[in-house]
Amino acid sequence: MTIAEYIARELYQQGVRFVYGIPGGPSIPLLEAFREAGIDFVLTSHEASAGIMADVSARLTGVPGVCHATFGPGAANITTGVGGALLDRSPLIVFTSEMDDGMINRTTQMNISHQKLFEPITKATYRLSHVNYADVLDTALGLCRDGYPGPVHIGLPSDICMKEAGALKTSSYINQNISFNNNIQKILSLIDRSRKPVMALGLTAARLGLGPMVLSFLENYPMPVVLTPMAKGLMPENHPCYAGILFHALSDYLEDVYSKSDLVVGLGYDPVEFNYESWIPDVPLIHFDTEQMDMPEGKTIAEYIGPPDEWIRILKNINKGSLLFERSAIISMREEMLAVYDGFKNHFGPSAALGILNEELPRNTILTADVGSHLHLVGQFWQTGGKGKVIMTNGWSGMGFGIPAALAAQLNSRGSTVVCITGDGGFLMNGGEMLTARRYNLPIIVVVFSDGELNLIKVKQSWRNLAPYGTMLYQGDLFSADRFLGVRVLKASSDDEMRRAVIQALAENEPVIINAVIDPDEYRWLIVKR
Repeated sequence: MTIAEYIARELYQQGVRFVYGIPGGPSIPLLEAFREAGIDFVLTSHEASAGIMADVSARLTGVPGVCHATFGPGAANITTGVGGALLDRSPLIVFTSEMDDGMINRTTQMNISHQKLFEPITKATYRLSHVNYADVLDTALGLCRDGYPGPVHIGLPSDICMKEAGALKTSSYINQNISFNNNIQKILSLIDRSRKPVMALGLTAARLGLGPMVLSFLENYPMPVVLTPMAKGLMPENHPCYAGILFHALSDYLEDVYSKSDLVVGLGYDPVEFNYESWIPDVPLIHFDTEQMDMPEGKTIAEYIGPPDEWIRILKNINKGSLLFERSAIISMREEMLAVYDGFKNHFGPSAALGILNEELPRNTILTADVGSHLHLVGQFWQTGGKGKVIMTNGWSGMGFGIPAALAAQLNSRGSTVVCITGDGGFLMNGGEMLTARRYNLPIIVVVFSDGELNLIKVKQSWRNLAPYGTMLYQGDLFSADRFLGVRVLKASSDDEMRRAVIQALAENEPVIINAVIDPDEYRWLIVKR
């Protein structure tokens, strides 16, 4: 057995079925080993997409995502996706080809230190050898899932793959259980005094799938619940405790709820999305999580680091008879937000287009959302019904996420309807992946909200009373054709055209682009200044 064959075998046994990337000469033996092991190597148009696809695969399957890039520029390109896995908390292994031992410290073409490159954006970085390869792979597969999940980099010397796999694994990875001195008495005291608590659900809660546990708790201990964007879908939007999504469109309305609270309970709340001090009122904070995080200074804070079932057990010490839950206030606030949102549907803008998508797409649709102004509307107003099928990036927030995320979702959920909503800026970053969709016959629907500009930057410029500058992408029509890289383009510039385009796209068994030419003016009224 060669080292390449050993790597492929171990990955397959871990449940890995796809590796995403672009090959180089030294990785040819590794690709062949993947093929023989039953792992598909998915060729992408750009290495950044490979990292994003590996990230999303991990989110959907729970199996570490795996991606690959070659020397220098390939490795640098893939860092965009790897950074996403770090701050969006996805277990990932990234392989890169490196110079062999004789050339690694020489001046030569495409040669940089991959360990220095990946050190800031991974949990760890290693260089494989014929002695350590088994232990490194085992450690990487454990470490990427331990604690907050994240990426681990493994550098492959150019001559390593064909070497004989003679060394045996000498140890198995042991999870790093770090004890934390939880002040349970302080938590119980804060809970006992609270009459109007607000619960904040975050990325950890979403990653651990805590929706059913939280909903069961709220049946007996009702309180308002706000969510961070990546926790969207943990509970139905019509739940009596559901207030809305922090930071996204019209989220200033949520202040009517949480400003009246006397305690904030962060349940699986990861500040990588939205720091507590950016929104919580001057009240005590109880933070429940699996890992210790940096907390804001100058506030009364009690942390509990441990497993989620213990969070709920502790919270059940709340005197439910003393809770002052104003259900009517939440309903009134939600209705007011929706009325404002619906008021912009009298012309063909992002609100109207999103509304039509919500009406026409199947309830089990997996929606991937790129970064941009449109994401603020998706986060607040897309109706998941508590099914948790919205995939976005917020900890990393890299543009170009939407299309590769949709490709990964379709590969891992072949029978599902997968739709990507992106702005034209995000589309231009990874539009080449439409050819990847064709190559692998992935019938994703990519809806491009075309407004010809980087609207979110334009809106932020307006907050500073500045004229738009450096934000115009193009003039005229984005596509000016009914095909893009061989993929059908359906143009929609009105409600009726949008509805027909969605219905037609759903009937196709191939990738389709909907070019939704929108009026972006409403964004400046819906996006909340931060």
